[in-house]
Amino acid sequence: MRPLRALAPGLGVLLVLGLLARGITALIPFESHLIIVIGLGVLVANTIGIPRWAEGGVQTHSLWLETGIILMGVTVVLQQVVDAGAQVLLVVGFAICGTVITVEILAREIFNIPEKIGSLLAAGAGVCGVSAVAAVAGSIKPNQQHIAYAAATVLLFDAVSLVVYPAIGHLLELSDLVFGIWAGATMLSTGPVTAAGFAYSKTAGEWAVLVKLTRNALIGIVAIGYALYYSRQGTTDATVESKWRYLWTSFPKFIIGFVAIMLLRSAGVFSEAHIRAIGNTSNWLFLVAFAGLGLSIDIDELRDSGLEPVLAVALSLLVVSSLTLAALRYVF
Repeated sequence: MRPLRALAPGLGVLLVLGLLARGITALIPFESHLIIVIGLGVLVANTIGIPRWAEGGVQTHSLWLETGIILMGVTVVLQQVVDAGAQVLLVVGFAICGTVITVEILAREIFNIPEKIGSLLAAGAGVCGVSAVAAVAGSIKPNQQHIAYAAATVLLFDAVSLVVYPAIGHLLELSDLVFGIWAGATMLSTGPVTAAGFAYSKTAGEWAVLVKLTRNALIGIVAIGYALYYSRQGTTDATVESKWRYLWTSFPKFIIGFVAIMLLRSAGVFSEAHIRAIGNTSNWLFLVAFAGLGLSIDIDELRDSGLEPVLAVALSLLVVSSLTLAALRYVF
């Protein structure tokens, strides 16, 4: 990792954008500074651009997101997780399987998308966005253009769903619980899920992150499944020498930190003052992380992703998210 002195200018840019977003939400009737800060980041990145001296610090935004999620564990009550555990697992299982299968069928049978691009799209839409694209790419060895198309498509839906999901939630007057589980189960990447959840409410944000982390934990299994499939098809030399090692390598380690903090809170290790302080730190880390997320969105790259991958993911998202939402409204 680069020395702090080299990262400081970029971190300063993230903090300034965060403070500006806070100021804007204090002046206008808009509840979520997280959505505002992402929008500011997109505006800056696609107009004046990111100065070279700030690039290093800006690129650390995913680290702050993961750290913020770990600390957010202090606000989650373990008993709530236990009470909804079975239903959440069923929803997550349906969302992942439904999305992967639907995208694969649409890509291969309807839109004639190259097989490996379809698989990258299915993993990205079904599990955890660009992270899943990267993990599956490591196991099936597509060419770089395939990876670029899939990643750009995922980023496009990250940007769109970040705005659309809260709007639909308010239109349908969804409860915080239903919205949080719905967003966590069907949106693509962790950053937008977190932003959309907390834009809706604090409770919705906590549930959105919890459900999304459950999906993220399955990334290794999906990557191994694709590796085995393509190796048996003879279209790649990818092999899985050690399933357990690969699972551990692919597993998002910050999930362990989140669970550990949640368990410590449930064990009574933290006082109410500690919980408030840690929760506030988590909120500031999210603010900085989402400034970086906005700065990482290149609109020109999104335009280059092509229409067919976008249609495949859009139709799948429409079907799976609609069925998931209907089921959640019935159950909860």
